Amino acid sequence: MKATGWPVRDDGAPATLVAAVARNAFEHGERIGFREREHGIWREWTWAQVLEEILQLAAGFEAVGLMPGQAMTVVGDNRAAIYFSMVAANALGAFPSPVFPDVPVDEFDAYMRFGEPRIALAEDQEQVDKLLDVRARTGRPEIIVYDDPRGVAAYEAEGLVSVERLRDMGSQQLASDPGKRTALIGRAGGDDIAVLLYSSGTTGKPKGIPLRHRNVVSGVLNAEKGGYFRLHEELFAYLPTAWVGDYIFTLGAGIVLVATINVPERQETALHDLREVAPTFYLAAPRAWDNMLTRVQVGMADSTPLKRRLFDFFLPRAVELERRRLAGKSIGIKDRVLDGIGQVLVYGPIKDFLGLSRAKRAFTGGEAMGEDTFLFFRGLGIQLKQFYGQTETCALSAAQVEGSVRLHTVGRAMPGVAVRIADDGEILLKSPSIIEAYLDDPDATAKTFVDGWLRTGDAGYLESEGDLVVLGRVSEVVHTAAGERFIPNFIENRIKFASFVRNVAVFGAGRDDLTAIVCIDYEAVGHWAERRAITYGSYAELSQKPEVGDLVGEVIAHVNETQPEPLKIRRYVNLFKDFDADDGEITRTRKLRRSVIEDRYAPLIEALYSASEKVVYEASITYEDGTHGVLTRELEIRKVLV
Repeated sequence: MKATGWPVRDDGAPATLVAAVARNAFEHGERIGFREREHGIWREWTWAQVLEEILQLAAGFEAVGLMPGQAMTVVGDNRAAIYFSMVAANALGAFPSPVFPDVPVDEFDAYMRFGEPRIALAEDQEQVDKLLDVRARTGRPEIIVYDDPRGVAAYEAEGLVSVERLRDMGSQQLASDPGKRTALIGRAGGDDIAVLLYSSGTTGKPKGIPLRHRNVVSGVLNAEKGGYFRLHEELFAYLPTAWVGDYIFTLGAGIVLVATINVPERQETALHDLREVAPTFYLAAPRAWDNMLTRVQVGMADSTPLKRRLFDFFLPRAVELERRRLAGKSIGIKDRVLDGIGQVLVYGPIKDFLGLSRAKRAFTGGEAMGEDTFLFFRGLGIQLKQFYGQTETCALSAAQVEGSVRLHTVGRAMPGVAVRIADDGEILLKSPSIIEAYLDDPDATAKTFVDGWLRTGDAGYLESEGDLVVLGRVSEVVHTAAGERFIPNFIENRIKFASFVRNVAVFGAGRDDLTAIVCIDYEAVGHWAERRAITYGSYAELSQKPEVGDLVGEVIAHVNETQPEPLKIRRYVNLFKDFDADDGEITRTRKLRRSVIEDRYAPLIEALYSASEKVVYEASITYEDGTHGVLTRELEIRKVLV
């Protein structure tokens, strides 16, 4: 096969992800493309081997009936075989459609509406069982390909095929047809769909979002031009495969920029595996960074007195030093010397403990990050930055630039991205990385894409130097009874800056005052309580402890200090549980389904606006096994001490 046998763009870059893999195989064939930890040992594939795996799987999928233009449902945690299979589907002109692995069976229909997904790929027995249940109800998928054979090999259901068998079938196809490799590499074009993802579904059924190869390649190359990505990164593939962050930042960027993609053995070992990999690029949601900070704090509390003294001496200085850097203030020689000593004695060991010793580029996005967490990691020497994007934009719209990082902004537009603010304050975007339409949804398309611009649905503004500030969803702009305009999500994010709060819902539309339902962070508050000898037996019990009520009150009072008088939160209640995706209260990406919460907790909300000090609340809950029950709890309603 000639090295020119793949489709290219006008600038010479590969036009598709399949073409990029072929380019990698011919130009960087001996470089390690994928690594996967299996039974404690790292298995490696060079880019040449990755191409062969993908082509064998593509021929195998074709043999079982995967057709051009069809979707292939994918469900499971990160596995090398799943990534190979997703690109293999592209080689046939088909496309993967990943689903979050914790989506319950009765919600699956919403994620199989488009692309006639006759074939599905499952990681293991749990997901195979789920797909068999879906098939019994809907007739699809007809073929279920599975990666892990444990517990599945003895099944007698029709249409079950192991990845290993599929690979063997494909290998035989390639051997019998010498021209098939070249045909598979060149079959897909830039306009073909690379992956079908779904919107979060906060306002209804999730919309199908088709990212085409040209969107993905353009977005990645634009990010590289801006310095956000580099060639030959070490990446860590642990994010949900159904999230755009994993598809673009791991698979897309990994292939286009010839990275090494490291796959952990399983989610339970991800923290251990992360330390072994020590990636050069790392992406995590704000909550994950909060959890890492909590791990450090818990570890230091249990360490030796000397280590605690060193931590307590150097870390506050590191945070203050970073605060001064971001403010553009000069750094004296004494501070630089102390910072260097801190790197050797404290910061370096902490980064090694977290697996971030080589993280030259680190990002967070999806929601606002707390100032304390942000400054902590930057103080360690990790150049953490915020980015802004949506699934429709390949998640690549704006990001902070080193040297001009501002805590309240998401940075500047990436190369190739235009930003405009509409008259009503909505953020509008235009870029080759942005899709042109939702799949088979002309009404949603007409509302969202206007004259070549994407209406993001987010409210914000541009500062004089071009930095973008995101305030929240335009649809969530509401007014108090007195006419004060506010966005609940903006206030909620500020409250969640505190590590003690995992979720919160703020109310006040059409009301005289603002109130809040708060879900504590069980791990962070539990550790806080244990250090103070506060006993508890469950989340519900911990949430109603008077000391925890005071703790949350202090968090809200701190946020109130920055709020105008009419928009201060006056009363709050700690919920007896966290908001749960299985209960429909949040999406799989942890966004509030506000209408569900307002309906489900209506009696509790009314109590917040009464003179009551306590309320008895009956709640319907869904257990992990799918059964339902009712809990009765007495909750304390508290005033915020301002």
